[in-house]
Amino acid sequence: MLEFDDIQHILLTRTPALTGRYEFMSFRSASGGRTWLSGILKTIQSAAEVLASVDEDKRWVTVAFTWNGLKGLGVDETSLATFPEEFKQGMPARADVLGDIGANHPDNWVGGLASPDLHAIAILFARDEDERERCNMEHQRFLADCEGVDVLSSLDLLAIPPFDTAHDHFGYRDRLSQPVIEGTDDVPTPGSGPPLKAGEFVLGYSDEDGPPANLPQPEILSRNGSYMAYRRLQEHVGKFRDFLRQHGDTSEERELVAAKLMGRWRSGAPLVLAPDKEDPALGADLQRNNNFNYKEMDPHGYAVPLGSHMRRMNPRDTAANINRRRMIRRGATYGLPLPEDAPDDGADRGIAAFIICASLIRQFEFAQNVWTNDRNFHELGNERDPIIGAHDGTLEFKIPKRPIRKTITGLPAFTTVRGGAYFFLPGIKALRYLATLDPPLKREQP
Repeated sequence: MLEFDDIQHILLTRTPALTGRYEFMSFRSASGGRTWLSGILKTIQSAAEVLASVDEDKRWVTVAFTWNGLKGLGVDETSLATFPEEFKQGMPARADVLGDIGANHPDNWVGGLASPDLHAIAILFARDEDERERCNMEHQRFLADCEGVDVLSSLDLLAIPPFDTAHDHFGYRDRLSQPVIEGTDDVPTPGSGPPLKAGEFVLGYSDEDGPPANLPQPEILSRNGSYMAYRRLQEHVGKFRDFLRQHGDTSEERELVAAKLMGRWRSGAPLVLAPDKEDPALGADLQRNNNFNYKEMDPHGYAVPLGSHMRRMNPRDTAANINRRRMIRRGATYGLPLPEDAPDDGADRGIAAFIICASLIRQFEFAQNVWTNDRNFHELGNERDPIIGAHDGTLEFKIPKRPIRKTITGLPAFTTVRGGAYFFLPGIKALRYLATLDPPLKREQP
């Protein structure tokens, strides 16, 4: 049975937040870090608490730590050594594996996210901007009493209107294909696959391969925890719109190109079920908009190109071991939207998301290395993910079509990685454990 009262809410619930704030923390002393954690613990809700009170609550708080942050709190070397190597190294050191090259390289990241001084993140999701600012002021007052704790940087979040559905700055509807965890009350929508074993996302439970193994120690620290890969992606909206105008003479042609890049129309309607024109009713229907496969319904990619973003990020029945590659995504947009008829203003806007999984290397890093940036994915030869792949103007995007396929050459980069980090998301009991760690004994000099 999932222990809802010991799992931080972000792992199992999605809140009705329209804004929020990420604060990236650094500890100059272990005692200061533990003081900060002890105080903020009072605001952190479990999944059970959020499920019981989400309609009344106005804000939701989550806390997670880097490997350096756990060390900075005073976790001993024996325990630190039991964490997986990719987490110990941190995301900046994994740039080659993740395809973070060129403009995406950690040397170009903002906010101190590539620094070893990044120790923790405090995630605030708020119902409105007034509540966000109230919480921010409350946190700043609290920090004044936490000697040795600094805010490296922060990022304010803002949903894009209209607020009836979530969508990104490119205009694509979001949050349409999320895995369901066995042991929750969530019911998979048609075509989304069966619920997956909890251990694929929550440490301490059986996963699709069997009982849990090789968990960080002690057990109180790892149980009901998880890992989060944070990615801040700037979306180049002006460049994206220019590209569509270059490859479509009419609005209908431009929208079709946009749909081919993603695999869905902007409403969320999948091309497999609506190959020729937009279908907003289909996109809004959760009982239909995921009910498709590729092997039988679109094996050659005539509807959804083999290299499209959606087909790469969830190959469905065309990938081996797909149940061991699924991930939970949480996060939000940041920055003001670019008006439809406005030229590119150079402002930073995009998505700041967390990819939650039990294994960073098996789930997140595999997706980045193979699904996102492998040029020969599905034997395509010279392609990467058209939306989030590492592009330098030398790659292409193929759109299968009878009798002759269309090939777009010189694909530009529509997104740039502005920051990232690997975090460990402890359970509630683990947070209390970390907050009350005894300071490590100093070894006497001989």
